[in-house]
Amino acid sequence: MSFLAAAPESADAALSHFLLQLSLILVVARAAGKAARLVGQPQVVGEMVAGILLGPTCFGSLMPGTFHALFETASPLPLSILSQIGLILILFQIGLEFDFGHLREGGNRRAVRWVAAVGIVFPALLGAGFGWLSRGTFAPRVPGPTYVSFMAVALCITAMPVLGRILLELGIGRSRVGVLAITCAAVGDVAGWLMLAAVTALAQARLDGGFLALRFGAVALFVAGTWFAVRPLLRRLARRAVSTDGAAAVGLLLAALFVFGWATQEIGIHVIFGGFWCGVLLHEELAFVAWWRERASLLVGVFFLPIFFTYTGLHTDVNGLTAASLWGWCALLLVVAVVGKFGGCWAAGRVAGLPPAEARCLAILMNTRGLLELVVAAVGYQLGIIPQTLFTMLVLMALASTFLTTPCLRAWLPATRPGEPQPQ
Repeated sequence: MSFLAAAPESADAALSHFLLQLSLILVVARAAGKAARLVGQPQVVGEMVAGILLGPTCFGSLMPGTFHALFETASPLPLSILSQIGLILILFQIGLEFDFGHLREGGNRRAVRWVAAVGIVFPALLGAGFGWLSRGTFAPRVPGPTYVSFMAVALCITAMPVLGRILLELGIGRSRVGVLAITCAAVGDVAGWLMLAAVTALAQARLDGGFLALRFGAVALFVAGTWFAVRPLLRRLARRAVSTDGAAAVGLLLAALFVFGWATQEIGIHVIFGGFWCGVLLHEELAFVAWWRERASLLVGVFFLPIFFTYTGLHTDVNGLTAASLWGWCALLLVVAVVGKFGGCWAAGRVAGLPPAEARCLAILMNTRGLLELVVAAVGYQLGIIPQTLFTMLVLMALASTFLTTPCLRAWLPATRPGEPQPQ
């Protein structure tokens, strides 16, 4: 592969370089996903690992020349832009799949209230404490409220998409534990996205009270305007999209999706919120949701998701954690994250009257970070709130917490109440 050593100069050479990157990403992601399934982990865990394998931690250490030629001699802009487009599509899909009907379920409301509330507040408080303790080490030049608030958000996120995949793979999606977990995760993720939007606005407003108030006003105007004025048009387009001549409607929906991303980027709350909100506006169009799941979700999962994981992995350098003190901070972050989510949700479940085994299963599901933690970490890194070392720690924490979920569930589910579906 010595022909890669020359940095591409022409458009044709840049395209060839980019196609080689994409080919390697897709092959490694599929292989890692299959390997994860073989050891009893969800496929997405393997794809997350694949991103790190292709980064400087593994590929860059084992084959530094080839890694440099493949990922460092050309501009990272094409991969960056494609990963951002993928994020918009991924968050759009997450918005579509949000089942707000769970929030109206009559049973188990006490457990939902306790676990959802504690699952947000307790990890956020511990995250804020970690932020206060670590700011002098990782972000001395970042305003204290911004950094502390970001760490609070980073530790209260639950990865609802990964959680959903795990529930489906274990066949417990309609069990009591499954319904409680997906409901609490829905509440928590809505709160988490709102908090992250506030933190990004805070970071970019630079503590200017007037500008910050203007930005929050713009967010409120955008949400209200799109809900009341744009949503009816989007729903009509969604209904047209599932018809036999719906190609034009699909094109207009995609255009609207990217306009939403542009609008939120201009407002200052990151492009991903536009994609997520556009999906939320259409989540009641069940025919379109089914159409998207059948026609488009495979492309998003097979193509765009691995690109995002790889782009994240290129900024994740475990080799950069050279000092013992950095590994100490990493261990502390993992402990704080697990105690906050698992410990808090377990205690809340017990207070709400859940049996011990169900409380444990629910707590470990709520401890799943996965994809959304990587999204949050990427936002913080792009905004300059956190350095690369802390970004790497958040990625490792997301991997560790997600990796724990499936084996713990397999061990604890048999102890749940008789009649509960067991792992398949």
